[in-house]
Amino acid sequence: MKIQPTEQFRKDYQRLPKRLQGRVDKALGLLLENPHHRSLYTKKLKGYENRWESRVTLHYRFTFTPEGDTYILLRVGTHDLIE
Repeated sequence: MKIQPTEQFRKDYQRLPKRLQGRVDKALGLLLENPHHRSLYTKKLKGYENRWESRVTLHYRFTFTPEGDTYILLRVGTHDLIE
């Protein structure tokens, strides 16, 4: 699997403090290794056909859509932002 960030994901990521960017990077590495890693708490989002959410920290999440061998990264930010 590989990852492909959307323009919106890139903008969200750039707005994060550097320490959180590092946490996002670590979470994305875990996603590539095992999308159901315990610390990611990956779950399918209700109301969407193929949108998933994983945890970065207690308050920060990222959303993605799997397409073939690629995770399309949609948003990253606080839980409220990406709902």
